[in-house]
Amino acid sequence: MSSLPLKENLKKYTDIESCPIRNIISRFSGKWSILILCVLAENETTRFNEIMKAIPDISPKVLTETLKNLESDGLLSRKLYAEIPPRTEYSLTDMGKSLMPLISDLISWAAEHFDVIASSRNSGKR
Repeated sequence: MSSLPLKENLKKYTDIESCPIRNIISRFSGKWSILILCVLAENETTRFNEIMKAIPDISPKVLTETLKNLESDGLLSRKLYAEIPPRTEYSLTDMGKSLMPLISDLISWAAEHFDVIASSRNSGKR
């Protein structure tokens, strides 16, 4: 944890361009990114259609966009094979692999607290 006072620590988040939450964490904390990263972590290399099968409720367009974003952030790599039909494989980069223990901890925390959170959400419904 930072030893800076909260007020001073929060100042760094006001600069949109250099804010780590807005520019890094928000990129892979969307609905699909963590699921895609988990699929890639479980399988050394994974083809586009295999990711689609693993996450059946994602559209091809959204999967393509999310993969491009994760690739541009350096979290995954894409290898295109010049075959007919073309084959594309995705895998985690070293940086993507270094993120997975943190995601694993988050998943464990979510599983541990899911029932309490779900109950709290349900009790708040009117």
